[in-house]
Amino acid sequence: MAWKEYRVRLRSVERRQLAGLAAKGVERARVITRARILLLADESPKGPRKTDREIAQTLGVGLRTVAFVREKFSRGGTPEALYDRPRSGHPKKLGDREEAMLTTIACSAAPEGRSRWTLRLLADRMVVLEQVDSISYETVRRTLKKTTSSHGSGNTGASGR
Repeated sequence: MAWKEYRVRLRSVERRQLAGLAAKGVERARVITRARILLLADESPKGPRKTDREIAQTLGVGLRTVAFVREKFSRGGTPEALYDRPRSGHPKKLGDREEAMLTTIACSAAPEGRSRWTLRLLADRMVVLEQVDSISYETVRRTLKKTTSSHGSGNTGASGR
């Protein structure tokens, strides 16, 4: 596979910013690695002009990673090369209001004939109360886990000493 060659020519201001970012080490590892790639790939008069293979060996990354960072830099500059765009992901099934309602239901008395709420019962109750069109018990579990709810059990986690 022949990769298109993308040139990296840093201005002195960019070089200082990238060197500072890489030296401080307070950013995410991915961002620091990308900054180091750009510094090593710099073809300006003060740059080291390393090849992709040399950069990959020096930093312990793949050749494709180096080519990817070069390409991102040439298309959008330093910010584009360093940082990923936000990913859309899957939208939350429950909003804050619905999460509060779920927690309220889970903390209430269990339905008649039951000693405690189950995840499936909670999911069904949310549908009956028209808080959601449908919801899986796994979503209920994940939501309640965030709130460290006890799901109706008498154990609060505190020792009885």
